[in-house]
Amino acid sequence: MYVNSRLTDRFPGLIIPQPAPPPASPPKKNFIHSIQTACDVLLLMNPQKNVVVAANKVSSKVAAVSFSEDSSYFVTVGNRHVKFWYLDASKASKVNATVPLLGRSGLLGDLRNNFFSDVACGRGRKADSTFCITTSGLLCEFNQRRLLDKWVELRVSPSALSHCLSVGEDYIFCGCADGTVRLFNPNNLHFIATMPRPHPLGTDIAAVTEPSHLFSNKPDAKYPDTIAVTYDLTNRWLSCVYNDHSLYVWDVKDVRKVGKVYSALYHGSCVWNVEVYPEVEDSNRACLPPGSFITCSSDNTIRLWNTDSSSIHGTSLHRNIISNDLLKIIYVDSNTQPLLDTESNCAEKSDSQMPETKTGIRTLCVSPDGQHMASGDRAGTLRVHDLHLLGELLQVEAHDSEILCLEYSKPETGMKLLASASRDRLIHVLDVEKDYRLLQTLDEHSSSITAVKFTGRNGVRLITCGADKSIYFRTAHQSAEGTQFTRTHHVVRKTTLYDMDVDSSRKYAAIGCQDRSIRIFNISNGKQKKLYKGSQSEDGTLIKVQIDPSGLYIATSCSDKNLSIFDFYSGECVATMFGHSEIVTGMKFSNDCKHLISVSGDSCVFIWRLSSELTINMRQRLAEMRQKEKRQLKTPPHKHSIPIRYLRPPEYL
Repeated sequence: MYVNSRLTDRFPGLIIPQPAPPPASPPKKNFIHSIQTACDVLLLMNPQKNVVVAANKVSSKVAAVSFSEDSSYFVTVGNRHVKFWYLDASKASKVNATVPLLGRSGLLGDLRNNFFSDVACGRGRKADSTFCITTSGLLCEFNQRRLLDKWVELRVSPSALSHCLSVGEDYIFCGCADGTVRLFNPNNLHFIATMPRPHPLGTDIAAVTEPSHLFSNKPDAKYPDTIAVTYDLTNRWLSCVYNDHSLYVWDVKDVRKVGKVYSALYHGSCVWNVEVYPEVEDSNRACLPPGSFITCSSDNTIRLWNTDSSSIHGTSLHRNIISNDLLKIIYVDSNTQPLLDTESNCAEKSDSQMPETKTGIRTLCVSPDGQHMASGDRAGTLRVHDLHLLGELLQVEAHDSEILCLEYSKPETGMKLLASASRDRLIHVLDVEKDYRLLQTLDEHSSSITAVKFTGRNGVRLITCGADKSIYFRTAHQSAEGTQFTRTHHVVRKTTLYDMDVDSSRKYAAIGCQDRSIRIFNISNGKQKKLYKGSQSEDGTLIKVQIDPSGLYIATSCSDKNLSIFDFYSGECVATMFGHSEIVTGMKFSNDCKHLISVSGDSCVFIWRLSSELTINMRQRLAEMRQKEKRQLKTPPHKHSIPIRYLRPPEYL
């Protein structure tokens, strides 16, 4: 699918699916612009040769840029800034060195004190004109002599900002605050119409199953700001991006009857964690369709996703008309401010003006039976939701600092426990069957706890690691006070331990370390069995590790924003992936072994398609494991089954 660069430039970190090809061809001279705001330098580059053609300094930060239809000039705008830039193409082609850009300021007149947030050069009969929009709500037109010819008011509320515009031959689209998009005639700047607004903030999208639900305006509703628009001349579609990271594509063939072609919702801020919904043996007890996964974010939401459009499931969740992939948004409170990406606004606030707030869901975990979902936020609050009714069962201030990890015990342990670990260095163990009653608090760690895992068969072990470079192995036993965990092994390394996962055999724990190594430990005796490199990079730190369901491969994410997949036993790198613009904060293999799902600080969720060879190997191993379990079940207790040799791990383990 085509990714519109104009939208992604204004909306960093968002992958935008466009149902239509680009509406306009690239500039005829094959120049692209690159703005280096750090040192206030404007660069014009030739993409074919990857060289700087021309450059010049700018006096203020550039908010937007637009090329003229014939590519003879381009225009930049910003605070009290509208400038026309010209390049002598004949001179540039003869000289190998970078030539200076010729800049001429626009004649702003009475509007010289405005912040110009966006610019678009005219098309067709208005190709000689340049249109700009100000944050104060003015649409301006400059003629071919750079003179401010005329302007009109957008008539938005005084407190609302105007952010963006897009120009076609018949319409000018102006994107403003509160989801407003105004249409004007480019020939005379006469007002034509107002576009429909998107969904209100805090909408329960699972309930929006009919078009009438989307367009039913509520008097007290708040809407996200329109921060980027682009017009497809071929299909006459208008694509709008809003500052809650939602995308709408509107059909504007008839501006009196605008229709929605496509829409999608994404997280508005850093995505901290992802969990794949488990495979439930009794499909009638499954709360989500097969292939579903759940994410949590700093935008204070938990989102339930399913990308299989053919999936039909007899639950209360149905396909909605806002998103093809998003099933449900769980809002942990009524505050809608965290949903908005404030960094996307043109008139950015300084760091001192941005209050530090501890909002956002930091981690989550789904119970093995798929009935409950536990989540922890940055303030230390633990919540448990019933996934069948999607209601909150529990909310408790469990920790003094943000909860970094949660873990439900597996069915083979014979117990139903939940462990929560925090930056306050405490671990709470809760009894799920007794309404999450506190069983024990562990305080051996001297710093933040980065990972906690349950393991064991017919018994429970608890393994934790943290920023204090320690690994604690604990075993559960029964006492007069109930189930208690006691330390059996304590291992210290010379590097910080950032994440941990347990393999499918429940015998080995893999830990991702600050020195980019993966350390494999034997859970029964706490001894390190193997060490190998967990990143192809020579710099950075391992952030996350994840073992696939079969136990054959381990995926890692590094602070260089790349992902890698290694053979768990040999340490050989079998795949590398890159595409996130920020650190990958979580990842999971899908249950069908076809995909790896990753989430990142760039607010994106990526679904990577694994090679068929990896999928076949994992599925074959899972089939062998199931066959072994069936043989063990059929074998009488007093007889010992012959071990299956191909399931035995290599000698070093």
